Amino acid sequence: MGVIKDHPELAIFLCLGAGYLVGKLRIGPITLGGICGTLIVSLLLGAWTKVQVSDDVKTVFFAIFIFALGYMAGPQFFDNLNKKSLRFFALCGIELVCVIGIALGIAQAFDLDVGTASGILAGAATESAVVGTATEAIGNLSNLTSQQISTYQGHVATAYTVCYLFGLVTIVIYTSQLMPMLLRINLADSSRALWQKMRGGGGGLASDEREALPGMVGRTFLVTTADGLPVADLERHLGGRVTVEAVKRGSKVLTPPPPDFTLTLSDLVLAVGRRANIIEAGRLIGPETPAVPGLDTALATTQVSLTDKSVAGRTLDTLNREHPEFTTNGVYVTEVQRGDQVLPASPETEVRRGDVLTLVGARSGLGRLVAKIGSVVKNDTTDFVYLGAGITAGSLLGQVVVTFGDVPLSLGTGGGCLVSGLLFGWFRSRSQTFGAFPPQAATTLKDMGLAVFIACTGLVSGPQAWPLLKEYGALLPFAGIAMVVVPATVSLIVGRRFLKIEPPLLIGAIAGQQCSTPAITSVTQVAQSSVPILGYTITYALSNFLLPLTGPLLVGILGT
Repeated sequence: MGVIKDHPELAIFLCLGAGYLVGKLRIGPITLGGICGTLIVSLLLGAWTKVQVSDDVKTVFFAIFIFALGYMAGPQFFDNLNKKSLRFFALCGIELVCVIGIALGIAQAFDLDVGTASGILAGAATESAVVGTATEAIGNLSNLTSQQISTYQGHVATAYTVCYLFGLVTIVIYTSQLMPMLLRINLADSSRALWQKMRGGGGGLASDEREALPGMVGRTFLVTTADGLPVADLERHLGGRVTVEAVKRGSKVLTPPPPDFTLTLSDLVLAVGRRANIIEAGRLIGPETPAVPGLDTALATTQVSLTDKSVAGRTLDTLNREHPEFTTNGVYVTEVQRGDQVLPASPETEVRRGDVLTLVGARSGLGRLVAKIGSVVKNDTTDFVYLGAGITAGSLLGQVVVTFGDVPLSLGTGGGCLVSGLLFGWFRSRSQTFGAFPPQAATTLKDMGLAVFIACTGLVSGPQAWPLLKEYGALLPFAGIAMVVVPATVSLIVGRRFLKIEPPLLIGAIAGQQCSTPAITSVTQVAQSSVPILGYTITYALSNFLLPLTGPLLVGILGT
């Protein structure tokens, strides 16, 4: 115990390792998750060792976490500020009003201190970021002594832990099991039908699935029916949807053949295009053959960010028609990525400015097309200049104090870095040629920043945990359940009866308004489809921004 007390860095990483191990424990479809596991372990270790951790450590790692969170959510947040998404915004409004109202009501009814009330809000809303923003806001209250601040900050962590456990279980069961029953639907069938309506295809793919029959293929054909037909005429007959990448005549291979090259009997042709068009090409050229050595040709792949404003709202089919380079140069869109969401590259898929298209085709053709519609994505290594500037700007923004009457208000480091992250992430998404912050790196920093902050909070708060549990033990589980069921039920009624949101999207959106990744994971498992994620991403991005701000708001109301 003495070694741990003398070396707080050892305690922090011990909490991370053991906490994430505890978080892997599974009860049915439910796992605690690494953050909750870390908090449990750190509370126990803190109560046992009474180790001291500098507040500066918490501040630094929380700033990293909250900036990365905003950076990742920024593009989706601003892209969803449109008329189509307004009905989903109403669900987030319901969530905010309900959780703040219930937290205030419970605090007044049971005479709770500001720390316990904030912990209930953070835990029941299953939003870990609220722990940080509320803890920081309590530390800025000028009417409290240093001892009161330390005690109340400890109450935030303890109340959060208990309420989170019950809130997590409730939202997972309610969204994945009870809501389909209340809506009287089979979630899997409803998701499949909605996907067919939206995309004209089969059910959505899970995150670890890929199409068994990829849309774009290359095939080799033996010329029989296309004897005497120039390559350009063949491609024109196929509507420009198939390109001839190579022709083998005897021992000679042309890659690519000139447009006026005339095909003759027994030529071997390599054609590339979408599966349906390649089948049609076979009817015009001749029978398909096995792969021919020496005939294969490499196609380049590149990711391009759409920076041309004129492409916003266009479908891929319209994009193909408006830019002949797609057909004349044999370039195909194989994937559309919007933030961390992958969309199908079907003709009716609408693209937005900032979307990343994966293009496949001849290298020369790719270069000419990219120059017209966007820029090549540069996302290989983290741009620490951009990252450092963003966190610095957020920290400075958090120090700005605005006085309303006699009440000084500020965003604090957490709120400032969140706003900065949203803006820097959105600005980067406009071109993606600067400010690289690869998704894996952003996710790692986000998770580690929050985990270290939670570990520090739990270690310091451990000694105050047991007295609070003895005083409010029965209240905390009740609050955790109530603050999930009430806003979720109101959203279910309003979303279905008044907003007319389709059931799979509505269930996903309710999981998103709660920022519950375990809930949407369970929902997609029941749905056997990724369709509910389409509703989840909109409310998740908005709630990720708004819910952390409820911590300082609640502290400001109760702390004055």
